[in-house]
This record gives sequence, structure tokens and C-alpha cells, in this order.
Amino acid sequence: MESALDVNLIGNFLDPREMGAPGSEDTVVIEMGKKMGDTHVITVNCPDRTGLGCDICRITLDFGLYITKGDVTTDGVWCYIVLWVVPHYDTLRLKWSHLKNQLVSVCPSCSTYFVLDLMSPCPASTPVYLLKFFCLDRNGLLHDVTQVLTELELSIQTVKVTTTPDGRVLDLFFITDNMDLLHTEKRQEETRGKFRSVLGESCISCELQLAGPEYECHQNVPSLSPAVAEELFTSEQFTDEDNRAQVLSDDMTRLKNVSVTFDNSLSPANTLLQIQCVDHRGLLYDVLRTLKDFDIKISYGRFSPQTQGHRDLDLFIQLKDGNKIVDLDKQNSLCSRLKAEMLHPLRVIITNRGPDTELMVANPVELSGKGRPRVFYDVTLSLKVLGICIFSAEIRRYAASDREWEVYRFLLDENCLFQLGSASARNEIVNKVRRTLMGW
Repeated sequence: MESALDVNLIGNFLDPREMGAPGSEDTVVIEMGKKMGDTHVITVNCPDRTGLGCDICRITLDFGLYITKGDVTTDGVWCYIVLWVVPHYDTLRLKWSHLKNQLVSVCPSCSTYFVLDLMSPCPASTPVYLLKFFCLDRNGLLHDVTQVLTELELSIQTVKVTTTPDGRVLDLFFITDNMDLLHTEKRQEETRGKFRSVLGESCISCELQLAGPEYECHQNVPSLSPAVAEELFTSEQFTDEDNRAQVLSDDMTRLKNVSVTFDNSLSPANTLLQIQCVDHRGLLYDVLRTLKDFDIKISYGRFSPQTQGHRDLDLFIQLKDGNKIVDLDKQNSLCSRLKAEMLHPLRVIITNRGPDTELMVANPVELSGKGRPRVFYDVTLSLKVLGICIFSAEIRRYAASDREWEVYRFLLDENCLFQLGSASARNEIVNKVRRTLMGW
């Protein structure tokens, strides 16, 4: 197979050493498109560290942006990243200045460059707050609440949603503030005011306070049945004969067309990793997250524009010690993990919890402890569009297959247009949720 990125193109990447050391205002530059529909260009120019590209892609995903193409280059000390992005959601207002601040926050400072200390500082513990409200239930309520949290840049750490028999809802959201201002009365009043305006007269009470011991109680992990755990967390690729809930449509067949290859002949210092796969929203994040977890550095990389729904990624990579990846066991391990991420980065199933119908969504957690952005938002959006009310919801973390997973559990209200007991209805729901999560 001919390389999509000829080795001669390496010289066409900008040399980070020629960029100079920018001031903090130049660390991240966002060039806006000239008209509606144009791509916006995000440029990051800062000292390098392992996993920086992953963190940048995670933030762009969290802000609802879709990466159309990207370039990255580094000399091991300084890096230069360019991403071309477009908004994925029409309903969310994007605050570009806040995006820039978030991107700058994950970049090593320029002073780090001069002292050649490339270790990431240990982040301070972020306080967790409890947002608790009691209101009358309605279709789409949980998504509307999630959209307000997203617009306020409040991240959901865990959630517990319960519907009472008389049609009222008690929601407990354990949240952190991306702007780190929730300790101020002004920010708290802004948050409460936003929720009261969205909930309207249906709001009975709305409280916001620092989370106490109840946060630890909600961290306790309820058990999963062995059959459900196997279906959610198995790392095996599904066969054509597999009739589990994951394999429902032509989408899964398309996803299997993934190619991951290694080439050590083109560069004396780097291994060329080539990936060809079906495109999905968050693809670059999934690839870089995997490389970050494997402690692999990127020297050069190109994320090509989509062609008929497929993507090509060409990455010149090294082990942490600066050596190429020549060990076949390491290649096979990385190849297996990457293929798993391309095939099913998010697991979506419907199962029974006693007499009730439960929708479950699982995604792997980074070794750093960070979960995938936008999952709760996308799932609640899908269910709102389908006209399905959520009886209860929760987010928990599980350890399985030598990894940590974030699992979203939704008990679905039977009073909807779908016969939730039928296989066709369940397939339709799972397909809708998966396609929304994948950006299809």
C-alpha cells in the first residue's frame, strides 16, 4: 500500500524551532472563517509534552467542534499543531474566547521551554458541586438541563435522576466548573437563574452547593450481570454471525473496514503508523487518546480530509525513550487497541433490568481519569428526538478488560411510541443513539 504521506513531505511540515517562543497570547490563535459554513483554524504553538494533542482534541470535542483535517509537528521540545474545525451542533452558542482559554490551560507555559522541564504540572483538585432540582417531568427535560450545563461550561461528573410516581423528577448533578468560578456568588446565581428560566413554572426547587459525603456515596458502583458486562466491555471484534444488540445495521459492517499498519523503513528515527478507517466525530481524539495511554510520542502527523466517509491518518511516532516501535508484540498490542477504538469507540446496548428496559452506553476512560465529552448530551438528545422519556439515569465507572469504563445507564419510560419489548424498536433506538454519538 502506497503511503498517503510520502516521506519527502516531512520537510514540508513547519519546523517548530523556527516558530520562536510566543507570548501567552500567541500560544493559541483562532482564525475565524470569513462566512457561514467556512472552517475555522486553530493553531497551537507551545512547548511539547506527551499527550498534548489528545488533550487539545478532547477540548475541541467538548466544545462541539468537528475536526475536518489537522497537522502536527514537533522536535521533541516544541510543537506546532494546526486544526481545521467546524461546529457540529447548530443549537449551541460557541464561546471562542472560552475555547481559547481552555486550550491555553493545557499547554505547557513558555517558561517551561527555556528551563527544558517538560513534565506536566500536577493539576489542582477541582471542587465538585451538587446541583439539585425538583420539578415536574416532561419529554426532553433531561436534555434541556444538559444543554444548559453545556452552555454554562459545567462538566457532569456523575448524575442521579429519579422520577416519582406522581410525575415529578429529582435530579442530582455532580458537576465541576471549567471556568473555575462556581465558588463565586455571581456564578452560582447565574447558574440557578439559567435553570429557573429553562424549567419555568415546573421548577419546584433548585439548589447549588459544594458536594459533601453524598458524592462519595454516588461513586459506589452497582453490579452488572456477567452477560451485560461481557456485551459492553468485550474487546473481540464482532463476527457476521453475532446477533447481539451492538450489531444492528450496515454501520457496523462499514466500521470493520479498518486498516492499521506500521512501517519502519521510511524514517531513521520514527515508525510510520498509517490508519485508514470510517470517519466518526472524535476520531482524532480516539486515536491520540490511545497513543497517550500507550505513552507514545508523535513527531509528525497528518489527519487528511474525509473522502467518501473515510479518513487517512499518517503519524510518525516514537516510544517514550525515543526509539522506534520494532517489537512485534508492541505493534500487535497497539494495533489491536486502535482497531477496537475504530470499530466501537462507544458501546450501545439495550437490555432488561427486571421488568424495565435499560439503555446502556459505555466508553473507555483515559488513564489520566478523563471521560469522553458530550456522551450524556448526545444520548439525551437522541431520546428527546425519539420522544422517549427517561425514568431514571445515572453515570458510573467500572473496571473491566484491564481498563476503566464510564457507563451511562438510562431506564426508559414505557409510555412512548415504541414497543420497548420488541427487537425492531430496540434496534431503532440503539441505531439512533449510536449514530448521534458518532456524528453520522
